[in-house]
Amino acid sequence: MSAIYLHPPGLVCALGQGISQVRRTLWGAAGPAGFLPTERYSPGRSLHLGEVRTALPGLAHVAPEFRIRNNAIALLALAEIRPAVEAAMARFGADRVAIVVGTSTSGLPEGEAAREALERTGLWPQGFSYAQQELGNLAGFLAAELGTTGVAHVISTACSAGAKSLASGARLLHAAIADAVVVGGCDTLGAFTVAGFSALDAVSATRCNPMSVNRCGINLGEGAALFLMTREEGPVRLAGCGESSDAHHMSAPDPSGRGAIRAMQSALQRAGVPAGAVDYVNLHGTATQHNDAMESLAVAEVLGADVPVSSTKPMTGHTLAAAGAIEAAFGWLTLVDNPQGMLPPHWWDGQPDPALAPLRLVAPHERLGRAPRYVLSNSFAFGGSNACVLLGSA
Repeated sequence: MSAIYLHPPGLVCALGQGISQVRRTLWGAAGPAGFLPTERYSPGRSLHLGEVRTALPGLAHVAPEFRIRNNAIALLALAEIRPAVEAAMARFGADRVAIVVGTSTSGLPEGEAAREALERTGLWPQGFSYAQQELGNLAGFLAAELGTTGVAHVISTACSAGAKSLASGARLLHAAIADAVVVGGCDTLGAFTVAGFSALDAVSATRCNPMSVNRCGINLGEGAALFLMTREEGPVRLAGCGESSDAHHMSAPDPSGRGAIRAMQSALQRAGVPAGAVDYVNLHGTATQHNDAMESLAVAEVLGADVPVSSTKPMTGHTLAAAGAIEAAFGWLTLVDNPQGMLPPHWWDGQPDPALAPLRLVAPHERLGRAPRYVLSNSFAFGGSNACVLLGSA
């Protein structure tokens, strides 16, 4: 089976825009960056949220159904890879370039605003289109913006969607349905999303604290990461993907970690890589009681207690359907132009939970002392949807 490569990503999140800026802030010396307390989406309750504060491009040039914040954030990420995508279209044809992206919010914030206007005035606001809220909107927008005519669809499996887009894109290439695929994910903050997670008692009012005995929930965030994926050699290989669905509970993970274990083992087996070859794991690491207990158990079972691991969510927030793509981009950054093996740090209060399986949490400025070879990224979602992505240096 031919190798699949990930070319430089387009990336925007609370840490900034572009791989150069994000690389600097990801390994910044001053501690975790990216968050400012705000009541924007939770009036009367200040929360730490991973907002995109970069100025967004205008969308006046697209159809009304595409004029949503989700697409504006995605357009920022697309700008960085657009020349490479257009070159692929010139080589292969517009019908041979596919789009597979993850999202869960689509135009939900615009729907919130439209409903409020309807209640206040009795009229829908000018320019509102119900199609803005369709989950397939993001793929349709990217296809229209780029002019591709190949397969274009959205994966909406909550927090595993961004990672699953990479697995789905690879299948399109292996099946010769496409010669190049734009993969990744994008999600946007909104009052409905914040209220929903708050109703589950899953949101921390302070910066999240993964793997700590004091952890008390997630911080939400927004952002996007997009890759051009092809069979043509690039700096990072998609070495293996693993997916499982344990369907243990609507919102809680299987405490045994069986689904997560299967997904990680599948990624390693598909790559033909032993567990000991993994140099770093980007944890799902939500800082909820249930996820961290399950994930620490699963990682220790599959990879042991010595592999360096970290959760980057204290820097970005949990970006939901974009998380797997953004964290795969962090894995890409870890593998490229990193001869000393600087690892994404695990920011927390340093107080371990004795009930958790012990893991080697990456300290600030920790290095491997050599270039990394393999990076694993975990993404676990509501409903027991699990996805793991194994990236390898080319």
